[in-house]
Amino acid sequence: MSKGVMYVDNIRVEYDNEPNVLEVCRKAGVEIPNFCFHSDLSVYGACRMCMVEEEGTGKIDAACTMPPKNELHIRTNTARLLKYRRMIIELLLSAHCRDCTTCEKNRACRLQEMAVRFGIHHVRFDDTREHIKMDFSSPAVTMDLNKCILCGDCVRVCHEVQGISNLRFAGRGPGLHIATADNKPLSETHCVSCGQCSAVCTTGAITIKNDIGPAWKALQDPQKRVVIQIAPAVRVAIGEAYGLPAGENVLDKLVTALKIMGADEVYDTIFGADLTVREESAEFLRRLETGENLPLMTSCCPAWVKYVENERPEFLKNLSTARSPMQMFASVLKENYRKKDAEDGRTTFHIAIMPCTAKKMEARREEFRDAYGVPYVDLVLTTQEVVQMMKESGIRFQMLEKESPDLPYGMGSGAAEIFGTSGGVAEAVIRCCTPDKSKNALRTIEHSGIRGTDAVRFAEVTINGRKVRAAIVHGLGSAAKLLDQIRSGEVQADLVEVMSCRTGCVGGAGQPYALMAKKLQRAQGLYEIDRSAMFKRSERNPVIDAMYANGLADRAHELLHIEYKD
Repeated sequence: MSKGVMYVDNIRVEYDNEPNVLEVCRKAGVEIPNFCFHSDLSVYGACRMCMVEEEGTGKIDAACTMPPKNELHIRTNTARLLKYRRMIIELLLSAHCRDCTTCEKNRACRLQEMAVRFGIHHVRFDDTREHIKMDFSSPAVTMDLNKCILCGDCVRVCHEVQGISNLRFAGRGPGLHIATADNKPLSETHCVSCGQCSAVCTTGAITIKNDIGPAWKALQDPQKRVVIQIAPAVRVAIGEAYGLPAGENVLDKLVTALKIMGADEVYDTIFGADLTVREESAEFLRRLETGENLPLMTSCCPAWVKYVENERPEFLKNLSTARSPMQMFASVLKENYRKKDAEDGRTTFHIAIMPCTAKKMEARREEFRDAYGVPYVDLVLTTQEVVQMMKESGIRFQMLEKESPDLPYGMGSGAAEIFGTSGGVAEAVIRCCTPDKSKNALRTIEHSGIRGTDAVRFAEVTINGRKVRAAIVHGLGSAAKLLDQIRSGEVQADLVEVMSCRTGCVGGAGQPYALMAKKLQRAQGLYEIDRSAMFKRSERNPVIDAMYANGLADRAHELLHIEYKD
């Protein structure tokens, strides 16, 4: 344990287990400029922007790699350091595409922010780098490496968190650059479209695939009936773009905004989540009874499904055949609107607002098309894209009146709400499968270990007199380790929930940028919605009961299930 006292610009500050001087400076109220430091990733120490100067010796060192030292006196803003930082920024700008006004990250770019902070108005050096062709091949992200500053965050998140290592450093010296593993377009690699590289990118080098144009075109087309679904994680994050606290539920304001922008009907994806719970729970109970293809692995996260297809096809048989909530909702919706479309002479255009970039990939999969080749989900917009559309519309979000999602597909359970956080899917399934439906049973499940922040967690519950063990994991790197343990017999589990993004969907790459603490606040917001929900179990959704009775039960396998193959 490291404790002591440091002096930052003559400010006395006590440190207590801070990992580096940069964090100690933050504790003192001084924000050291940096490009490559990310508190959720390993320390890289490459950009050298966070250099500090030791009093007395004049020695300078990077604050992100420098351990705290008792009685250490440092300066953070000497003339020498300011000159040094300005030179770094100027050199980065000289080898950087500076079309800032048309960049996706305009006003959200760390390099732009630092250039303003340090008053860089002129670049003395020429850009001698060879122009790199942009990569539009991925359905989830766009790469423009002419804007890369080699901070390495994308490489580290792909390797350390997701365990895929699809991005790497290539070349040496002036030729150093970011490349895919095989120097191929992203669509031809083992990229799973999780988009976490775009979430941590400090500039506009990797950005979310922009589908705002097609969305506006559909909204403004009188021949299209635009029907929108909103995922649970979106409602507790989108308000952050307007200064509202993380975790605040703003679903009703978002519905109002979408109606102003031209949406005909707005529904809630929790309806689809309840469908998923019903189908997945029935499948889980069947597998428990027969012992076939256990553990059952959840299939709601498309990046996880893609990972299993790419890297671990031996576990494909373990994936639940239940479609994701987005796809279940979409298939039922399109089927129910088919007759109405014919009567009205219009086409239903279905937009899903998701926290996740991988949902863009999932919507394009051939499996999720009807008999006529039409996708069930026509377009996926991320939370960030919807924020941009509202700003384009001049909508003052905080001042909007509230409007509930439309019925009948606007109703869902508390169990469906928590789908947006790590452990939520497993908890919803267990709630449905457990014979004891009392409040105490809910509390027992909640405190079984199913909730938490650990990358891998285990929970034991009793279902039909049998001890059932669930494993919950977030981050594909951690999932890979768990799969190895399951294959070797080191770990036994009956139900495995995997979410590709840390903290689950609330931490999806399509959400407003946030560090771990804010993501956990979003998760807490979903748990708060669950606490006040009218009903907390998916099997109590009366709309779904009515749909099953009116013919959905006969077509459940066709509309609600999919079998993933190698």
